Amino acid sequence: MDWLTRMNNALSYVEDNLSGEINHETLAEIACCSASNFFRMFSFITDVSLSEYIRRRRLTLAALELQTGNVKVVDLAMKFGYDSPVSFSRAFHILHGVTPTQARTDGVMLKAYPKITFQISLKGEKEMDYRIETKEAFQVFGIEDLFPAEAANDSNSTLRKPADLWDECHANGVYEKLAAAAGDLPAFVNSELCKVHAVCDYKETAQEVFPYMLCAFRGSGSKVDGYAIADIPAHTWAIFPTEKFAWDDCGKVLSSLYKRIFSEWLPTSNYEQVGSLDMELYGGDDEKGYVEIWLAVKKKG
Repeated sequence: MDWLTRMNNALSYVEDNLSGEINHETLAEIACCSASNFFRMFSFITDVSLSEYIRRRRLTLAALELQTGNVKVVDLAMKFGYDSPVSFSRAFHILHGVTPTQARTDGVMLKAYPKITFQISLKGEKEMDYRIETKEAFQVFGIEDLFPAEAANDSNSTLRKPADLWDECHANGVYEKLAAAAGDLPAFVNSELCKVHAVCDYKETAQEVFPYMLCAFRGSGSKVDGYAIADIPAHTWAIFPTEKFAWDDCGKVLSSLYKRIFSEWLPTSNYEQVGSLDMELYGGDDEKGYVEIWLAVKKKG
């Protein structure tokens, strides 16, 4: 079963359960990946979190029912998972700009969010650079935290995100300390890169969160005391470099590259992702930066 089929089957499961419980473990089984990885891929491709998409779809269906039947607001609130008619009415008004009662009025303007379907987009507007490399097992060490999968690519979310960890480590001097503790870069890494990078989904966690670490490669000169350590198995990696960019644009550049990887390269390549492991390797100077995204992959069977 190919990547597009798995993703669309997962969305069909979501659609079939909009008026019930959407089980994250079931969703992960259908998508053949972890729930956190599905959440991340979904948000990178669609620019909206899965929970926001589900909210929009439920309130779209609720509006249709209000206009075509005599359903009670309290029944709709229960059907679509709201704690009370008040919380349902508030969410409905935020999305549609009118109350559920006003939505019954003839000629009232409402919003409809259709079901998303993943497709291959043949734009051809820009080539995509990548290389395939096999690396032996290695270790990284650094500062780690767990993050809600729903917040991976949602700039509007108030949930804690990896970017917050970067900001904190720059502000409190932890970034500089980690760079000093890194030692020399290993031979299999571009010597022009920085000392501090990031690794994501390198260990098992609860379905709703993913691990993320600001990390350095462990070598003979590394000072690892007090840091978390992660073992990265031998893998084949698909490596995607960016062009140089202003550091203020880093988040936007990363988001755009992840989106192209998941929506353009992965569905059309002869490779599939292994688990959900990926790395972000950083390079550049004080003014300009660039990133390599490393995605653990294997050839399709």
